[in-house]
Amino acid sequence: MNADEAKQKLIDAGRILEAEGQGDFTRGHVSVRVPGGPNHFFMKPHSFGFDEITPENIVVCNLDGEKVGGAGRRHSEVFIHSEIFKARPEVMSVIHTHPTHAVALSATGQPLKMISQPSVHFAEGVPYYTDTMNLIRTEDMGRGVARALGNAKAVLMRNHGVAIAGRSIEESVLLALLLDNACQIQLLTEAAGGPGKVFDEADVQRLHDQVTRPEQFTINFDYLRRKVNRTAA
Repeated sequence: MNADEAKQKLIDAGRILEAEGQGDFTRGHVSVRVPGGPNHFFMKPHSFGFDEITPENIVVCNLDGEKVGGAGRRHSEVFIHSEIFKARPEVMSVIHTHPTHAVALSATGQPLKMISQPSVHFAEGVPYYTDTMNLIRTEDMGRGVARALGNAKAVLMRNHGVAIAGRSIEESVLLALLLDNACQIQLLTEAAGGPGKVFDEADVQRLHDQVTRPEQFTINFDYLRRKVNRTAA
C-alpha cells in the first residue's frame, strides 16, 4: 500500500464510520500510519465530519502529535493516536469515537462479557480508562489512554467513548463497529434479566481465532465500502 492508497482507505474508513452511526458530529477521528514511514500518520482533520475527509484536508502528524503536513487543522485529541502508535509499533490504525452503546456500557463500569459473536473479537478483554471523561488534549493524558489500552484491541474510556487499535485500518474500523454492537447486545441482555448459560473459554477462543483472521476484516471492510459507495451513487 502506498501513501495515496492509505489516504483513500482513510477516506473510505471515515465514510463507513459515519454511515454506521459513529460520527457524533465532527468529534470522532481515525488515523493510519504513513506507509514506509512508521513515525508519521495520516489523520482526519479537525472540524470536519467523518464523511468529509479528502486527500487535501488529511493531516500528517509525527509521534509527538505535531502536525507536519496537510491542509487541515490538527485534532486536539491527536495524543490518543500518537501515544498509542508510540507504545504499540504493530498498530497501524487508531480510531476514537463516542458510540452510544459503548459509552452506555462504560458508564456502568461492567466488563465486556463473552455473550455474543461480536464480543468474542475481544476475548482478551477490554480494559477501562478512568482518569477523566474529559477531552484528551495533552501528551500525558494520551499516555494514560495508551497505558490503559495495554496490549488490548480496544479500551473503554469511561463515560466518554472508545479507543481502538488495529493491525490495519480495515481491522480498526470493523472492531469499532463490532465493539459497539457487542455492548448493545450486552445492555439488552442485562435489561432482559442477564445472560443464561455461557460457552466455555475454549469455545470462545476457537471462534475468536476464526473471526479475527486479517482476511475477515478485509472482506467485511470491502463490503462496507461497496455499500457506502452504492448509497452515495
